[in-house]
Amino acid sequence: MTHLLNIQSVLISVSDKTGLIAFAKKLTEYNIQIISTGGTFEALKAASISAIKVSDITQFPEMMSGRVKTLHPKIHGGILGKRDQHDAEAKKYDIRWIDCVVCNLYPFEKTISQNNIFSECIEQIDIGGPAMIRAAAKNIDWVTVISDSCDYDLLLEKIKMNKLDVDFRKKMSAKAFAHTAQYDSMIANYLNSDDFPEQLILPLSKISDCRYGENPHQKAAVYKNMLEKNTSILDAKLIQGKPLSFNNFNDSAAALNTIIAYQSPACVIVKHANPCGVAIADHIDDAFNKAWHADSLSAFGSIIALNKTCDEKIAEFLISVFIEVIIAPEFSESALTILSKKPNIRVLLQKPFPKQLSYYAPKWIAGGMLLQTSDDSECDENHFKIVTQKKPNAQEIRAMKFSWPVLKQLKSNAILISKEDVTLGIGAGQVSRIDAIKVAIQKAGANNHGAILASDAFFPFTDSIEMISKTNIKAIIQPGGSIKDRDVIAACDQHDIAMVFTNLRCFNH
Repeated sequence: MTHLLNIQSVLISVSDKTGLIAFAKKLTEYNIQIISTGGTFEALKAASISAIKVSDITQFPEMMSGRVKTLHPKIHGGILGKRDQHDAEAKKYDIRWIDCVVCNLYPFEKTISQNNIFSECIEQIDIGGPAMIRAAAKNIDWVTVISDSCDYDLLLEKIKMNKLDVDFRKKMSAKAFAHTAQYDSMIANYLNSDDFPEQLILPLSKISDCRYGENPHQKAAVYKNMLEKNTSILDAKLIQGKPLSFNNFNDSAAALNTIIAYQSPACVIVKHANPCGVAIADHIDDAFNKAWHADSLSAFGSIIALNKTCDEKIAEFLISVFIEVIIAPEFSESALTILSKKPNIRVLLQKPFPKQLSYYAPKWIAGGMLLQTSDDSECDENHFKIVTQKKPNAQEIRAMKFSWPVLKQLKSNAILISKEDVTLGIGAGQVSRIDAIKVAIQKAGANNHGAILASDAFFPFTDSIEMISKTNIKAIIQPGGSIKDRDVIAACDQHDIAMVFTNLRCFNH
């Protein structure tokens, strides 16, 4: 039906009482009768707002420790009944119509994030609330449902203007069903201990719309996974600049995924989700300087992540170049003052700083989703198997360990040339490994004395080694596993190159 509704009675049952009193006072000004339950009734009573208790309508008290309050025909009949078909039946059983349901649910999500006691978490599973919300959301022709306190003012405006039309009711109904669906998904995921259950329901809440997607002709929005316990880029605070774009979010996430591996002061510079310059040092200024000059050409228009305080020295440099985003756990006051001179730089305060990757790394494909756990592998000397006659020296070992977090983030095929504290040349996203090597060598230039070369997968042929042998690189780290491993090892021995196998591949697509 497309008629306008005239609300005469509202059932209010809310756990989150934000805005409740002001909202209820307005309802009484419009001579709308309020029905309420338990804590909501007491809150209204304390504010001297007249309301009818649900138990006075049902003639049943709240029972079983409050588990049963509104599950009664006199409540659900009043919500679900079709006024033009069920009026006689309603009168027969003394059921009064309920024109609007305002309800939000027990704070299950908040409880499980703060509490490990199973029995207490279970008590926060709302039963009556979802039943009322779903009943009201179903009966769009006759009932309005409000499941979010942010919509109180909108409802009041609609009542005032007599514009409770079907489009508004449908919008609120869709929002209500999404609310209960997400609530149930939180419960299902809490109770399910399987990494890959038969049915996976992800509770995703929109953080914001994006101006556009990867390209201007694409629409986009960013959603937060409400099951995610780790800090992410979606928790960062924008303290300067325009809202992040779709690409900004993607690149910033890649920067954080890389930098969390380093305890020393570190800087990661990212373009198109690939690190283009990464460095560590004893001081953050030095780490930034080395990372920038590792590939200053690619750093144009980049996203920069620091794991220590951004100071005025870094800020002064940043306003002299073009970057999109600077992320740090702290900014000095002087740094913020300097950065404000270039307001287009997006300044992101990431606090607390992430400590680990998300558990899952999903990939959407046409028709569904590929789901895998994140690549949280750590490559240290316990994984190293020296397969050549020559052994890598201590400096080369440190360079191998430094290179691993960067290598994991690069798009495959990926080759990384680095020293123990800075990347020198990156060849990423090549469909041919030999081409990835060419790009990395070209990027590194002549500055490759004492450097190592890291590969995200095995070398299928000796041509890679022949090319590497023409540089000053004398150590290689790679997963191994090719049927040509023996030939590759022999080629390294022939050219006096040390090589380490990790047995850990790190494809990233």
